Amino acid sequence: MDFKTANRLNYYTLLGFEREPFSTSPDPEFFYHTREHDMALTNLLIELRLRRGLSVVFGDVGTGKTTLSRKLLHELNKRGDMIFHMILDPSFESQSQFLNSLVRNFDIQLPEDIDLRKNDILALRDTIEKFLIHKTLRENRTIILVVDEAQKLDLSTLETLRILLNFETNEHKLIQLVLLGQLELYSKVVHMSNFMDRISFKFTLNPLDAKETKELINFRIAKAGYRGDKRIFLDDAISEVYNYSRGYPRKINMICHKTLKELVMINQTIADAMIVRGVIEKELQWLSATKENELEGVKN
Repeated sequence: MDFKTANRLNYYTLLGFEREPFSTSPDPEFFYHTREHDMALTNLLIELRLRRGLSVVFGDVGTGKTTLSRKLLHELNKRGDMIFHMILDPSFESQSQFLNSLVRNFDIQLPEDIDLRKNDILALRDTIEKFLIHKTLRENRTIILVVDEAQKLDLSTLETLRILLNFETNEHKLIQLVLLGQLELYSKVVHMSNFMDRISFKFTLNPLDAKETKELINFRIAKAGYRGDKRIFLDDAISEVYNYSRGYPRKINMICHKTLKELVMINQTIADAMIVRGVIEKELQWLSATKENELEGVKN
C-alpha cells in the first residue's frame, strides 16, 4: 500500500472499508444513537405524531443537530401520512419571502386573485391556513416544517412562526414545527414569552463522553463495512481523539478521517496515540497559520 496507489483508489478501500467511514455529510445511515440523540429523536417523533406544535433542539456547533434532522426526515419518510419540508438556511429578508417559500415548497395552490409579487401577507397566511385545514382535517395528514440552523431566524420570521402556531383545532396544531439551532437561538426566543410558551418539547444536545466517543468510532467503522482482522484505532488513539474533540461528533469524524489518510501515507494499518497526536499537531498548525493569514488580511 502506498500513497500513489491511494490516489488511484479510494483511501478507505486500501484500509479494508467498503465506504468512507468518517464523512462529515449527515448520512442518516451513519446516525449513531447516543442516549441523548436517541432521546431527542424519540421525543420529536412522539410530538409530531401527537401534533403538539413546536419542538426546539439546541446544540453547540458540531454536536450533531444536522445529522439528527436528517435521521428525523428519514423516519418521517417511512410514514405515508406526513407531509414535510426542511429549510436549510432560514435567512429570510421579510415575512412575505418566508411565506412565499412555504407556498412554493408545500406546493400550495394559490387562488387566482393572489399575486405573489404583491407580497400580500394576510392573503398568504389565509391561503396557508386553508391548505393546513384541508390537509389536516380532510385528508388526516400531518404537515411538518423542519428548520435547520434556526439561530439564523430573525425576529420577524420567528413572529410569523408563532402566528402559524395559532392555526389549530380544539385538539391539535395544524402545522408542526421543529427548530434545530445553536445556543444563540435560545437568546433570541427566551424573551419572546408568547413564543417560549408554545414550545412543547425542548432539548439541548451535549457532546459525547469518552465511552460514547469510542462507540461512535467503532459504529462508523462497522457501518462502513470494515473487513480487516485488526482494530484500526487502538484505545490510546481513541483517547487522543476524545481529548482533542471534547466529544463533539464533527471533530471526532474530522480527526478520524485525517488519521485514516495518514495511515495510507505512512503505509500503516493501525492508528496508535502517536499517530493521532501527529495528525492533531498538523491540524493545530494549519489552524494557527489560517488565523494568522486572516489577521494579516484584516491589517492590510
